[in-house]
Amino acid sequence: MNQNLHQAGVKLLNALSRHADLLMQVYLSGTVDETKFSPKVIDSLVQMGILWRPDADADLRLKNVVRQLLEGSLHDERNRQIDANIGSALKGLKTLADHYKEALQHQRFTEANAHLSDLTEHVYALTESLENNVRVLFSRINNEFGYVSSIDAKIRENQLAQSQVSELLGELEMFQFDELSEIAASNRELRHLLVVTLQHSFSRVTQELSIVQARLLSLLGRFRELRGRTRLLKGFLLHMEHSPTFAPVNYCGLSQVPMLFNQAESVIKPAAVDVTRVEHEQELQKLVSAIKTLNRPPKAYQPERAAHQIHVEKQSEVEFAEDKLKKAVEGYFCQVIDTGERLTALEYYQQHELEFDTEAWLYQVIGGYQGLTSEEQAYFAIEQSGELHPIYNGNFIIRDVELGLR
Repeated sequence: MNQNLHQAGVKLLNALSRHADLLMQVYLSGTVDETKFSPKVIDSLVQMGILWRPDADADLRLKNVVRQLLEGSLHDERNRQIDANIGSALKGLKTLADHYKEALQHQRFTEANAHLSDLTEHVYALTESLENNVRVLFSRINNEFGYVSSIDAKIRENQLAQSQVSELLGELEMFQFDELSEIAASNRELRHLLVVTLQHSFSRVTQELSIVQARLLSLLGRFRELRGRTRLLKGFLLHMEHSPTFAPVNYCGLSQVPMLFNQAESVIKPAAVDVTRVEHEQELQKLVSAIKTLNRPPKAYQPERAAHQIHVEKQSEVEFAEDKLKKAVEGYFCQVIDTGERLTALEYYQQHELEFDTEAWLYQVIGGYQGLTSEEQAYFAIEQSGELHPIYNGNFIIRDVELGLR
């Protein structure tokens, strides 16, 4: 252990302890009132690097490192500085890791332990710096930038914090854990420091920064809303000062209401008919039932009709026509299977000069496909061609059906 370094550190800490009152006054006021303290004490603090004078005519101030120590330890809300120099810190970590591996390779274990100790200190210093940066941001937004008084100043502080978050996220992109993993290789100590510790800190900081960004955006919107309302109120007060006899009129009795007060939305919004919406099924059923109830004519007395004969021949003719339609559909499906080519229903209808109604023919083709089992439907590919209904949204008019094999 370096004895001279140890003694110098003890002397510095003793000086900080003996002159704590002086240092806190300088920290709070910014400069030293040299008339209140002994010149010998001030000179000793200057020689130890605690105080410094920027110019010959300037007042004594705290060194930046001492001020940063007090800001970080006291959690001072005025601490708005963020250290985002992560690239330089990562380069230092890689250099120390190379020193450590080289010392192990040449069996210089004492030197290797010293490099590992420095590497550990630098890794934990980097993680502490990242966490301190997030803490500084949270301390500034949790009190809604209470250290400034005006709304415009709050907006500027919000924009500053947003830019610092963006810079910090840009610096975090420099973490290349695959490269760090290659540097650590199979060394357990290096993997624990360069991969496990840094990755845990990286994931925690990125999650907290996303929360900070969301909070900053919400605060910025609220501050801008407050600024707009404040300007409106100031304008109204200025108007009242210039026109003290002003009195608002009864806007409810006006035929032309000013746009400032006419903010009500239209009661009936533009609508379109869509009978395919499942959630509207109950309302549509109620409307249809009401229409039937309102438009149903009163039942007049009608004499009982005389019994008439039912012609069985006509029923058999209808059944025979349906059988012919089904057989034609089966023939259509069989032709598609035999040829293996895609064919539309209307093309088959024209080729075989069928006499059925074209709409009934298309209905029967679609019904025949839907009547197949799921295994049989898997062999066919059916496509419907047509266009949307020009008035009723959601309705599709089928003009033809094309059938083929998958």
